[in-house]
Amino acid sequence: MHSHRGRWERAKYIILRKNLTHLARVAQEIKNIGLYDLVLQDVQKIADKTNVEENEILEIMQKNPQILEDYKQINVEYNLSNIHLRDIDMSLIAEKCKEKAKKVNENLSLLREIEKYTLDFEQSSTLVIIFSIEFFVLFSVQYFIVLLNLKEWQILIYSIFASSIAVAWWYGKKEQKKYIENAKIFYEKYDETLAMIDILEKEGCIEKSDLIIEECEEHV
Repeated sequence: MHSHRGRWERAKYIILRKNLTHLARVAQEIKNIGLYDLVLQDVQKIADKTNVEENEILEIMQKNPQILEDYKQINVEYNLSNIHLRDIDMSLIAEKCKEKAKKVNENLSLLREIEKYTLDFEQSSTLVIIFSIEFFVLFSVQYFIVLLNLKEWQILIYSIFASSIAVAWWYGKKEQKKYIENAKIFYEKYDETLAMIDILEKEGCIEKSDLIIEECEEHV
């Protein structure tokens, strides 16, 4: 029993130090929130049993990083943040720590704002919208040509459709570039923020554990 608790405490320590996502919360949500049922099924396959405890899910995540990545992707798709830390309360911070703490808060705000760009562009809502518009344009083309008997105008109409495809391709490439650039910024700021939080904690300015958001309001 003591050994089991020891492993759990060490795991929590690693979680707090190296992630802005609180993995203990992740394990709890995978086990109990229906949104993550597919992730839970993968965990159950790895564990080779249906009833898995939160500490078992945590251990499986650490050995199988894809579990955590799948959880994060679901959150991004549903506009839920994987940043499980609240902003530092500046009123509780010593003067010597305020500059770094302010920077951490700015970083956290930016990370939440551009987190959506960590999703693969091919799986993003932006690409879905582009395809939906093109499908609508194609439907409209067929409507005008066939149902309205505008066959004499079909070359012009198809030319317009071809132009819309070119515009969609250009816009898609532009958005894809935005995803790549913002994803790069996200991961750079992510590492920077972790490092700054570690420094603030070592200097006695904060306790990272005090910043953890234990549960998602959308799930309550």
